[in-house]
Amino acid sequence: MYGLIGKIIAVPGQRETLCAILMEGMASMPGCLSYIVGLDVTDMDAVWVTEVWENQASHQASLSLPSVQAAITKGRPLIAGFGERFETTPLGGFGFSI
Repeated sequence: MYGLIGKIIAVPGQRETLCAILMEGMASMPGCLSYIVGLDVTDMDAVWVTEVWENQASHQASLSLPSVQAAITKGRPLIAGFGERFETTPLGGFGFSI
């Protein structure tokens, strides 16, 4: 298992648009067990993305998928920067199973 938790800072006023782009076409990513986009409750421009993958190779391979490449191209102008980024080894929990 491979997990990522990352903070993305949107251009002011563009957070909801960025979130919509991040969630477009993400249902068909081979090896992705969970992909959650959430709003930061204290920073009105921040978004958290929490991902669980079968393995790190699945995540790397997803970056070349046409839907992911399109989302990157479309979303890049709306990103002001990045915050914390954490790699994890998910063990399980409510909402997904190993």
